[in-house]
Amino acid sequence: MHLLLSGIVGSVAYGLARPGSDVDRIGVFAAPTVAFHGLHPPRESVVTTDPDVTLHEAGKYARLALSGNPTATELMWLPDDCYETRTELGDRLIGIRSAFLSAPRVRAAYLGYAAQQFRKLASRGDGTFSADTRRRTAKHARHLARLLHQGRLLYATGVLEIRLADPERFRAFGQRVGDGDLAEAQALLTKAERDFDAARTPLPERPDSVTVERWLLDVRAAHLPSVGLSPSARGV
Repeated sequence: MHLLLSGIVGSVAYGLARPGSDVDRIGVFAAPTVAFHGLHPPRESVVTTDPDVTLHEAGKYARLALSGNPTATELMWLPDDCYETRTELGDRLIGIRSAFLSAPRVRAAYLGYAAQQFRKLASRGDGTFSADTRRRTAKHARHLARLLHQGRLLYATGVLEIRLADPERFRAFGQRVGDGDLAEAQALLTKAERDFDAARTPLPERPDSVTVERWLLDVRAAHLPSVGLSPSARGV
């Protein structure tokens, strides 16, 4: 496994972290190219929980980012101080980050993930539950507000804001929803849907898959064996 790009994501990157917050990391790695031709293809993802690290093989990462997956996408837009591993191919990935974007997929992904957070909130009732559940509810509410904010900005400008300019606003929203104001979360989601409908976007209808494919093929070429096969391996 050769790590191409990795960094700290999640609450630390957004500016929402508090003492004791988890530190989440995501990265892209390249498996040896010849490994894809054996009986057992390489793993596409490596996930650990202590520490919290998710690594995707370059091919899978490209597919996730092309689909608009918010977590995969944000790796290419991190503030410089959040990167922990950068290579030439990793920097090239950052350089083509706009090629992964398309208006329909950005809208569907960010609204879809936000709606998923809302369903988690709605399943917890009216706020009359334990302090631990309220904390988790507030966390889901912050994620909902953050996803909607980032998605609308990305859709309207073509730029993904990772570090939030006003993190306290998101904390306060999470606290209110955690205390039981589910209607505010519903209203925010409804407004975001209207905002997406009304916005003019610079994003194309389709991502630039040709540019992404070129990068991925260069990754594969860079991870071929540096020497030829022996005569016996070639069957000579």
